[in-house]
Amino acid sequence: MKILVANIGSTSLKWRLFDCSSAPERLLHKGGFERVTDYPKAIEDCLGELKAGGHIQQDSDLAAVGFKTVVAKGVSGCVALTEEVLGAMEAFNAIAPAHNPPYITGIRLFAKRMPAVPLIGLFETAFYQWAPEAGVRYAVPQAWYEAGVRRWGFHGASHKFIAERSAELLGRPDVAERARNLYVDGGATAVQGAPLRVISCHLGGSSSITGIRNGVAVGNSLGFSPQSGLPHNNRVGDLDSFAIPFVMRTLGLSIDEVERQLCKEGGLKGISGVSNDIRDIQTAAAGGNAQAKLALDVFFHSARHWIGAYLLELNGADAIVFTAGIGENRPELRAALCQGLDQLGILLDPVANEKVRAVEGVISSPESRVKLLVIPTNEELVVARETKRLLDRK
Repeated sequence: MKILVANIGSTSLKWRLFDCSSAPERLLHKGGFERVTDYPKAIEDCLGELKAGGHIQQDSDLAAVGFKTVVAKGVSGCVALTEEVLGAMEAFNAIAPAHNPPYITGIRLFAKRMPAVPLIGLFETAFYQWAPEAGVRYAVPQAWYEAGVRRWGFHGASHKFIAERSAELLGRPDVAERARNLYVDGGATAVQGAPLRVISCHLGGSSSITGIRNGVAVGNSLGFSPQSGLPHNNRVGDLDSFAIPFVMRTLGLSIDEVERQLCKEGGLKGISGVSNDIRDIQTAAAGGNAQAKLALDVFFHSARHWIGAYLLELNGADAIVFTAGIGENRPELRAALCQGLDQLGILLDPVANEKVRAVEGVISSPESRVKLLVIPTNEELVVARETKRLLDRK
């Protein structure tokens, strides 16, 4: 069973092709195009590469195309991407303006190009369906909640992968199995012994932190939209809601301009004035740029705030996991996040931390009560697995 996972951006198309016939799944091919201006041609070229490489002979060799969809009104989980579901995504375009519109366009183009191939979406909100109700409610009028204003949580595919893989590495196959079956049985898989408590730190261009108990998320730092939580590369993160009407009146900004600045001019870029790339910000900070250093400090402060929140919610942690572009590749930033936490039983091994880049590894000292792990995430594999599960159930 061959499943193509397509990752669609406003000007990019990236893909991975998996053979899911047996476990473990095999990655057959990956590729992508940047600066895409003609999506039908990009899709055709993608399929052309798969055929030229001998991975497929014809479109029907694909069991399905899976997509890491973000958010939809009244829809979550892993579902067939019907026009009804695409309409539900369109209803929430304003929540994810940088994500939903290009995905909807791309999915419709795939459907036109290969109408006989199932198109499946795994929504980023899916991992948080079993979070406590008190953790997802905002204190807004009931009508707002019924309209969809709640903490949805995102980066679900990444954090689900961490839930499974961390449990395996920590010697808890029962918890790994529960996390794997989550979208099928809703967490009904039995777990033996003490609870496994993991804090997953997905740190990259966009960042979030999730608390996980026995393979199930208890919450996520991202809330109503991908605009929330930690400061992102150029998205603001958490912000008091009254700041928006204030700047509209004070600076004379339209709602469209406020939205543009929040999505394009905020975050690490907005504070540093340097770049939306943390590598550039680190270089500037090392050179004495005070605003760049402040941007890093704000990022650390927010990340530690959320780690602390889940330490309390979980009554401690068995492991803290670092993943995604920053979490996997920037040992100096991991060290900054773990600094001065010895009274919480969190002790980093500086030598091990420096060695681990873009590979799995333990970076805590032997004396640390909390394991510190680096686990490269694999969101596309999660999408492929859940797509296969949906096809198998049908």
